[in-house]
Amino acid sequence: MEVTGKIKKIDETKTFGNNGFRKRELVITTDEQYPQMLMIEFVQDKCDLLNSFKEGEEIKVSINLRGREWINPEGEAKYFNSIQGWRVEKVQAGAPGAVPPMDAASFAPATSVDENEPDDLPF
Repeated sequence: MEVTGKIKKIDETKTFGNNGFRKRELVITTDEQYPQMLMIEFVQDKCDLLNSFKEGEEIKVSINLRGREWINPEGEAKYFNSIQGWRVEKVQAGAPGAVPPMDAASFAPATSVDENEPDDLPF
């Protein structure tokens, strides 16, 4: 999967435990009618992918959705989701494959409808 947006925040790489597990978090704001602020985590060697990016840049991130189960001390199952990034690239204005933003005019009907023509739909 891929998500596109503007970089809001890039955290520093953090190291956890005796094994040296590394994690770095990125927050992007999507460009849609109701913008979403998504936190995407990069782990281990993928942390270094964010070194050449800065806040405010428009990027496309390849992601995987991760989910896990945890059984609490009372025996109840709890579920957690995360978004894990594995590739990041800058979005170039006018680049091949770039999709221009859509407006209401893009959704106009291609042909006119004749009100006198019978409706042959079964419902």
